[in-house]
Amino acid sequence: MKSGSVTGRRNRLYFLAMVGPGLVVMLADTDAGSVVTAAQSGAVWGYKLLLLQFVLVPILYMIQELTVRLGLVSGKGHGELIREHFGKGWAWVSVSTLLVASLGALVTEFAGVAGAGLLFGIPVRLSVGMMVVLLSLVAWTGSYLSVERIAILIGSFELAFLLVAWWAHPSPAAMLHGLTQVPWRQPGYLYLAAANVGAVIMPWMVFYQQSAVVDKGLKAKDLRMARRDTAWGAVITQLIMGGVLVATAATIGVNRPGEALGTVQQIADALTPFLGKTVGTVLFALGMVGAALVAAIVVSLAAAWGIGEVSGYRRSLEHNPRQAPWFYAIYTAGLVLGGLLVVSGVNLVNLSVAVQVMNALLLPIVLGFLYLLALKALPRPYRLHGIYAVVVGVVVAAASIFGVYAVVSEIF
Repeated sequence: MKSGSVTGRRNRLYFLAMVGPGLVVMLADTDAGSVVTAAQSGAVWGYKLLLLQFVLVPILYMIQELTVRLGLVSGKGHGELIREHFGKGWAWVSVSTLLVASLGALVTEFAGVAGAGLLFGIPVRLSVGMMVVLLSLVAWTGSYLSVERIAILIGSFELAFLLVAWWAHPSPAAMLHGLTQVPWRQPGYLYLAAANVGAVIMPWMVFYQQSAVVDKGLKAKDLRMARRDTAWGAVITQLIMGGVLVATAATIGVNRPGEALGTVQQIADALTPFLGKTVGTVLFALGMVGAALVAAIVVSLAAAWGIGEVSGYRRSLEHNPRQAPWFYAIYTAGLVLGGLLVVSGVNLVNLSVAVQVMNALLLPIVLGFLYLLALKALPRPYRLHGIYAVVVGVVVAAASIFGVYAVVSEIF
């Protein structure tokens, strides 16, 4: 018994040491834009899109597990592997579109923090400026491990959304009824379903997690624990998405169904009559800020790592700014540019549409390369093959089609 308990304790300590890249990228997945999408889903369709949140758990895991497998076995990032197997031109195509999508995502995160700040009377310039300084210092003054732990701590504030869902007192009978209702023939339902898929499967997640496991120094022997880290992250992020959906479905969806929710202020204002001014505002603001900050860290790092993998400059959080000046410069430049766009008064609606178009174009490219690399870039024991390869191929194709469908629906 004593030997078994010691072994179990060692396994737990080993898992805690390995956990990080999967959990961080999944917490970032529930970013400000995803929160707005989940809130709108609950307000318009009640619980009828709740089942989709749980269906997306294995799909999300399936895609991100490929990035873990490629990173641990090859010891290289996503952009670097594309360059080696498909040429530098295709690598630059993939990374260039990643940059545009990353900038759009950063604008969304800054807008989310600015909206949360306005709930407490904090000016947009001040909240955005504080976010740029804070996130710059997090990367410039730490190692990979410290940045990862800070990101997990910040992202844990997203769990406030689960408390919001609990306080909303959802009806179990209504939830069960909603889980069995899938009005798939209605265009509005299909559009929001596609938007939820696009909100869960982000192109920059592939670049981030593959580079993160490499920067952390994980090897092929750590694959089992890295997969577990990814699986736990997939479950947690979809529980958070489900929590936001349940909170709005139990309040707005019952009392004012179909109400438009496009900003942080609108969502918070709609929830506070049911949750109370203090509880609704504070908890929702905590969740939104946590989601936006961790996503901004992940998106900025994904861009800096991606460019470095194609151009060849030093790209590790284990190097200080003097040793890797381009890496830190690009990381910070993304934050500054995203913040400037939010405070400049640019038309964020038009920018969001443009970003959505770029994401739709980027998703097939990134997922396509991910799938092809899993088929050809790995040694035989780790290579994607057999029935599972077919299943993954179907999932990749479906996710790409849904992304394009969301854009076409938005435009036409």
